[in-house]
Amino acid sequence: MTIRSTLGLTSSKKIRYAVVALGDIAQEAMLPGIAHTDNSEVTAFVTGDPEKARRVGEQYRVKDSYGYDDFEMMLKSGQVDAIYLATPNWRHAEFIIPALKAGIHVLAEKPLEVSTAKAQAILDAQRASKAKLMVAYRLHFEPATLSMIEKVRSGDLGDIILFTSTFAQMLSPENHRAKNGDLAGPVLDMGPYPVNAARYVFGAEPTEVVSAVGTRHPEAALGNFDDTVAVTLRFPGDRLAQFVLTYYANTLDAYTVVGTKGSIQMNPGFMYGMSLEQSVVIGEKKNHQTFKNTDHFGGEMKYFSDCILNDRDPEPDGEEGYADVRVLEGVLLALNTGKSQPLPPFTRTKRIDPETQTEKLFAKSSPDLVDTSNPAKDKDKSPKN
Repeated sequence: MTIRSTLGLTSSKKIRYAVVALGDIAQEAMLPGIAHTDNSEVTAFVTGDPEKARRVGEQYRVKDSYGYDDFEMMLKSGQVDAIYLATPNWRHAEFIIPALKAGIHVLAEKPLEVSTAKAQAILDAQRASKAKLMVAYRLHFEPATLSMIEKVRSGDLGDIILFTSTFAQMLSPENHRAKNGDLAGPVLDMGPYPVNAARYVFGAEPTEVVSAVGTRHPEAALGNFDDTVAVTLRFPGDRLAQFVLTYYANTLDAYTVVGTKGSIQMNPGFMYGMSLEQSVVIGEKKNHQTFKNTDHFGGEMKYFSDCILNDRDPEPDGEEGYADVRVLEGVLLALNTGKSQPLPPFTRTKRIDPETQTEKLFAKSSPDLVDTSNPAKDKDKSPKN
């Protein structure tokens, strides 16, 4: 099968990607994932470090690289059909909007941006473009997560009334996340995971940030932001979601869904690179299941490329990204003012479809990283965001 981009260029059945930014997430997870698919390939890098591009390019046989200032040139080069964007959170619109205007498809890491204003500008650009936009919610394709969603939707747990989560890692003070305040703090960096999970568990959008309380641990030696944050969200139907995010604790990424007839605990529930586990209690009956470790990144990339090749709209689209930014913006406002924050009305038009979004690529080992590192102090204990 062939596709024709808006630039009038023809490619084979494989979607050609430029990887924008070569930090830990791109090197450790997405580049091996792309190599794991049968419908995607990397043809260019965009980075501020030519030597890093050369060395990483040797691993993946990618010869062409561009500086960030040459991004527009890359878009016009005819070398790519799509980009995978892994820049820091606050540099997403900067690359997404020009790509969409050029008719280049975009798979962007979460959060979509750091404010609803910037996220809305991205949505406007996407609506005016023929190119597709997907936000990299890898858990929307992960088998343990989809199994949990199916159990919730089956009604076996009764009415779901509560979602709770703790997401913790010990951040290295040397990581860039420790040097950019709230823009890279735990709310925007780790917050998309429990916020997104609560939204797909309830199948609804929160109406209020009831509270957001933060603390700072001087001994953590991090930047000028709250390294630990506790949040309560109100959902329609008298339902609550509570979660804690921290950059200063031993690794934990777990959440619990509580209903009137049963509950599900996912622990671990957000990581990649390991098996996710699910404990279900219905009445007095208990069941525990460990799911096979799968390639989250290759799976989501394969899905997005398939959407491009077959002209289908992806599920975790720009609107899904906006939905989380709407909540995270409210959390930061509540955190900084000490007051609850009502959230503007919002309706999501699309939800996860477990039957069509399951990915089945088994995980492969990660390569050696070039001039980058995992954000945690202890790499082996990192939650691997």
